[in-house]
Amino acid sequence: MTKTVVPEGLFKPRLSGSETKAKVTTEAARSIIKDEAAARQEKTKRLRAARLAREAKEEATPASAGKKTRKRAS
Repeated sequence: MTKTVVPEGLFKPRLSGSETKAKVTTEAARSIIKDEAAARQEKTKRLRAARLAREAKEEATPASAGKKTRKRAS
């Protein structure tokens, strides 16, 4: 008999039950991590914009001298 050469990738190896469950779990975890990272980046953008707006507002208003308080003599 002669051996026939099967091109690599022609047949996909089947995953076992535990490998399938691990793959599903990994995909779910990666999806959750991706969503959390996107939410974190969005929050960072929002907070940065708020901070820059606050700093711009503080620079635009003149700093008040405030009242000078005297210490009471005891």
